[in-house]
Amino acid sequence: MPSTPTISPLTTVGEIAVDHPLATRVFARHKIDFCCGGGKPLGEACGGLGLDTEAVLEEIRQELAVSDAPARRWDEAPLGELVDHIIATYHVPLREELPRLEAMVRRVCAVHGDKDPETFGELQTVYLALVQELREHMMKEEQILFPMIRRGEGGMASGPVSVMLHEHDSAGEALRRLRELTNDYQPPEMACNTWRALWHGLGALETAMHEHIHLENNILFPRALAG
Repeated sequence: MPSTPTISPLTTVGEIAVDHPLATRVFARHKIDFCCGGGKPLGEACGGLGLDTEAVLEEIRQELAVSDAPARRWDEAPLGELVDHIIATYHVPLREELPRLEAMVRRVCAVHGDKDPETFGELQTVYLALVQELREHMMKEEQILFPMIRRGEGGMASGPVSVMLHEHDSAGEALRRLRELTNDYQPPEMACNTWRALWHGLGALETAMHEHIHLENNILFPRALAG
């Protein structure tokens, strides 16, 4: 495992996530964007959230110190293996989870929408747009970009990668808006079981998407483009 003293407030969040995968637990805990916002130095990311950078660094050191085994270093794995991992761990589950959450979104908005029509209306609109975008995004990756990477043609994939990065940013914005609309996924006391399950499911979706986008933005795409 890399030595934690190599991490400083000037180290970018994305670099930390790549070199110390378990640090993403700390980032998720504090809502530090390590996927689309991976290019920011840790100090800047913490400052924008009102966090104490040194305290976050100490949490990262503790997280790494208590781990029984190092997390998989995907920056060292063969690109084909990383692509397989992304499809199996994120794409396949998404195709099952997105319609499940959509059914709950529609039900909760239909039953409770009158309590706050504006918020619930936007929640449904943002989620349905995200679903459509993710379905098209995964199809383009699996049919165009990933086969190029498998064939060793990643160095010629700057166009498709640019499109994927833009769509990742768009998905990140949608996820941020969903968190705002759900009050950080904290259901009110009067929320029914479906409402609570939906908030939990959307929170889990955000966590998985952050890990998913991180692997592509910070590891897969740079390595593929480098040939």
